[in-house]
Formats: sequence, C-alpha cells, structure tokens
Amino acid sequence: MKIAFYAGTYVKDKDGAVRTMYQLVASFLKAGHEVIVWSPDVCQSDEHPGKVTVMPSIPIPLYPDYKLGFYTASTEKQLDAFGPDVVHISTPDIIGNRFLKYAKKRGLPVVSIYHTDFPSYLGYYRLGFAENLVWKYLRAVYNACDALFAPTHKMKTRLQSKGMRNVEVWGRGIDRELFNPARRSDSLRAFWGVGRRSVIAYAGRFVWYKDIRIVMQVYDSFCRSDLADDVLFVMIGSGPEEGELRRRMPDAVFPGYLVGTDLTRAYASSDLFLFPSTTEAFGNVVLEGLSSGLPAVVSDAGGCQELVRRSDGGFIAEAGNHEQFFDFCMQLIRDRELYKEKRQNGLAFAQQMSWPVINGALIERYGEIIKTKAKVKS
Repeated sequence: MKIAFYAGTYVKDKDGAVRTMYQLVASFLKAGHEVIVWSPDVCQSDEHPGKVTVMPSIPIPLYPDYKLGFYTASTEKQLDAFGPDVVHISTPDIIGNRFLKYAKKRGLPVVSIYHTDFPSYLGYYRLGFAENLVWKYLRAVYNACDALFAPTHKMKTRLQSKGMRNVEVWGRGIDRELFNPARRSDSLRAFWGVGRRSVIAYAGRFVWYKDIRIVMQVYDSFCRSDLADDVLFVMIGSGPEEGELRRRMPDAVFPGYLVGTDLTRAYASSDLFLFPSTTEAFGNVVLEGLSSGLPAVVSDAGGCQELVRRSDGGFIAEAGNHEQFFDFCMQLIRDRELYKEKRQNGLAFAQQMSWPVINGALIERYGEIIKTKAKVKS
C-alpha cells in the first residue's frame, strides 16, 4: 500500500511523538509499503526513513522550536502524483485538515493518531477558556477520519468522553537495543559527580505543562530530608523554563537536550525516573526509563499511569501532590528489595513492547481500513 503521511514536525529525536513516527514509517517500509512524509519542519541533515517532502513554512513567533507550514497547490499535485491508498495525519493542525479534505475529495481512507494531548496544555497558558473550542475543532477533524488511534485505553476513554468516534488503541513500542541497562556508564556517573548517591532523573521539555514545579518541590523536600546528601537530580532536556529550574535546583546536573546513545547512556546511568506530567497522551519517556532499568514515579492523570500500572514498574502519585511524589521516591531509595522488584517488573514489561510487534498490528489494521473503504466505494 501507499501511505501519504503528514507530520507537523519531522525532526529526528525532537520528542517522543517524532520518535514514534520514525519507527512507524520504518516499519511500513520494512514491510514493503511505500511512504512519503510531508512536513514543514524537517532537518535536512537527518537521516530519514523513506522519502520526505519539505513544505513551505515560517517559525511560530512564541514557540520558535516549531514551524507553521502551508499547504499549497504544489502539495496537491505531489499527492496526486504519488497516488496514495491511505492518508495518515499525525498532527490535526490547519495543514492536517487540508490533507483530510484532500482525502475526502479523492474518496481515500484517512487515519489519525493522537500523539499529543494539546487541550490539556491550555490551562498552563491561562487559555482554559478556549478548551471547548479546541475540542470542537478536534471532533470535527477526528470524526471525519476512518479511525483515530489512541495510545492507551485511558486516553481512548477520554477521547470518547469528548465525543470522538471510531477510536481504537495503538500503543507505543521501544527499541530495546538502544534503551537497556547495559548502557549504564560509570564514567558518565563520575562526570556527573554521583559518588555513592542515587540519581533521580527527569527527561523532557522544561515547560510548565510538564508539571516541572513538582520536580522542583520534590528536590526541595529532599534538600530538607535526611537523604539530602544521598540523591542527585539529573535534568535531561531543554526549554524556556531552564533558567528557573537552574535557579531553583542549584545542585542538580543539567546535561542538556540529549539524543541517540547520549540519551540512552543518561537513562541507564540514572537510578530512578521522576515524571509528574499530567498532559501526556502516552509518555514515551516513561517507557524509555523502564526499559533502561529505572523504576518510575508518575502522575495519576494523563497517559503515563497506564504504563506504570500495567508494568508494576513504579508508583503512581496523585497529580499535583508533591509530598506523595517525594514519599514514593523515598521508598524506592530506602527499600532496596522494593527497588529491585519494581525495576525487574519494568524491564520485563519493556521486553514485551518491541516496535515490530506493536507496529505490525497497526499495519494490518491499515490494510483492513483500505479494504473496507474500497467496498463502500464499490
């Protein structure tokens, strides 16, 4: 089959959503299918799986890491020349809506994947008043698709409660060759100045909607506790609030935005993963942490909780309750048997989450959707 794939950003290792897209496109190609990716945000020096068509774009003024793209007459000619069997929309923005309209005009099936829980971000930017309008727009886009794939059963239920139809579950996988405990590096731990301490890691963007205030409050609680000299916080990532994090967490290590083996070494060289975000659709970083041998402490809101619940690879704390996050971290550091149990549970779960298994089922489902659409047209 031929898949026309639209992604708002397609920069390698930019975030968990893009890593997921790369894996999916690679799986399609490996299975013998044809894929062309259209995106306004592409790094020309990246090695992309398959063919990529860069769309015209301009930087978004308040969010320069991302770009605003444009669907043009040339885009439509490119799509016609390719002759797709199915259109895949990874980002439900204005361009994604244009790809949707193109597919409807040509009688093609459309699928979309809920990578990012955008409505949950609005409250962090004091835009909660717009949430109903955003959900109205998303309903119009997603309900026009033949299938919408949510990353977890929890997210499927949330989307259905907002009026979404044709919602199915497609999870996320992990590359076990990259993310595994064997990547642990004594030299990296020495560079961080770990000594005999336990490393509590966070990985993600430094933005308020990732609930990084909780991380700062847990850091403060450890500073006031009898374990103040026994833990080291390592903050992996970058973002607009980095200055505030560095000010509030002067003794933490900030290795920067890491990709590839630098990222996997950082995970495996840590001991515990703290990720309080309530806005995740899935939580790729949590699965990466579990696969690297890190018990995780996550929020009971958002998609991360399902990973920890299914794996029993850590603890689920009440959203916004920094004391509970702190208590769970304390338990894992103090109780070595409990730590080992949660660690092994997480590793066993990650071994079942290989990309070939996860993506193979999705590819089969695409084939079924195409056949169903063909029958309806005939």
